[in-house]
Amino acid sequence: MQKASILPWALALSVFGMAPAMAQKTASQGIDEYRAMLADGNPSELFEAKGEDLWAKARGPKNATLEKCDLGQGPGVVKGVFVTLPRYFADTQRVQDLESRLVTCMETLQGLNGAEIANTPFGKGEQNNVTALATWIASESKGLKFNLSQAHTQEKTFFEVGKRLFYQRGGTHDFSCASCHGEEGKRIRLQDLPMLSKNPGDGVGFAAWPAYRVSNGQMWSMQLRLNDCYRQQRFPYPGFGSDATIALSTYLGVNAKGSISVAPAIKR
Repeated sequence: MQKASILPWALALSVFGMAPAMAQKTASQGIDEYRAMLADGNPSELFEAKGEDLWAKARGPKNATLEKCDLGQGPGVVKGVFVTLPRYFADTQRVQDLESRLVTCMETLQGLNGAEIANTPFGKGEQNNVTALATWIASESKGLKFNLSQAHTQEKTFFEVGKRLFYQRGGTHDFSCASCHGEEGKRIRLQDLPMLSKNPGDGVGFAAWPAYRVSNGQMWSMQLRLNDCYRQQRFPYPGFGSDATIALSTYLGVNAKGSISVAPAIKR
């Protein structure tokens, strides 16, 4: 991935340091142009290809593929599922997001150890594979509108819990998600911070992850995005696939209803 990460920084220099015309534009406009320049060569395509290959590859103790994995629209159906998750699954009797559901399928269909996958650091081993799978599956819903279900009691409960977590202050700095994403017009450094307590619009916030992070040359899933937000708030790092992160995803996803997914996107 080192070669893939060199191009973004070279383009960044041309946008921010070598183009005098940029001085007449706002920082946000400059970043938008920078992202547009990168869009055709988004390194997330490498993860998409890997994820598609993993889906059809026989692996694990059961030497099976994931082609019978039910992500909510029936066994093997991938297109359109991303914009409906998180949702309630009757077989696990819980609300799951895409990543936790993939771990369930890897465990039940392939015989892999779900607890070990959940405890593996992001970007390593099977966690890296989960991210690749999530990236490919998200790409199969690109351009579709989010429409999360709120029909089941647990789905409604997760939405309400996610809403409370969004506004819960704590940690050494007394931050909450709303500290950054609860008002219009906020930004950190040169990064605009979308207001996520309502529908932020197409391709913003929840509708943009998984995304490739140019600043560190890594593919970030929604689980990692939320966990890193907690880290920046000085909260304890949540466990992978925890009810807390899935509740937050439910709240953000329901708020994003009607927004068009651009995932996998590209971020600073």
